[in-house]
Amino acid sequence: MIAVLLAGGTGSRMQSDTPKQFLTLGDGRTVLEHTVEAFEQHPAVTEICIVMNEAWIDATKKIMAQHPWKKVTHLVAGGSERYLSTLAAIECYMDRDDDFFMLLHDVARPFVSQAILDRVAQALHDHDAVAVGIPSTDTIWQVNPFNATIQRIPERTLMWRAQTPQAFRFTLLRDAYQRALQDPQLHVTDDCGVVAHYMPETRIHIVEGEEENIKITTPKDMKGL
Repeated sequence: MIAVLLAGGTGSRMQSDTPKQFLTLGDGRTVLEHTVEAFEQHPAVTEICIVMNEAWIDATKKIMAQHPWKKVTHLVAGGSERYLSTLAAIECYMDRDDDFFMLLHDVARPFVSQAILDRVAQALHDHDAVAVGIPSTDTIWQVNPFNATIQRIPERTLMWRAQTPQAFRFTLLRDAYQRALQDPQLHVTDDCGVVAHYMPETRIHIVEGEEENIKITTPKDMKGL
């Protein structure tokens, strides 16, 4: 069984009072609707948990009422940080066993394809942790944040750009977060980072994403959509 956590942020970088997941794309549907329907369509997905900023729970319920989404089983309030939203979803599934997997996806990536989801679902047959990424076509600089100078230039062929979904055997993700919460120096960038740091014995397998699987972050990202 595979559950999908769709995490929605506040959309502050959109320079709008409306979070980006509620913005309307060219076909008249919101970002949220596009994203949910991508997972509704995939046969490997058994249920969907939407984690939303508490102030926008009612708006989400209104959209849900307009659609016959059969797989949306949970709508929960998220936290101020991404990892708090993951924890809110984990709490919903604490009774699940080792045969249960969780996919974590940014609501603001509404164009995730069925092909990407196929690759993730297939990889979960052989791996406990799966990430989606794209090989970098640009040289990446590691810089000194204090004086804007180049510190290191990593080998480009080793650099990938992260996308979502990220997928994990549920018990692995749960245990990684339980360890993380004991760390007073906890600093989380994404769920792969939590698993990589607190479950270092786990290898995170990468499947290739797509350029179209963009994350809507700024007003410029909305142009032409």
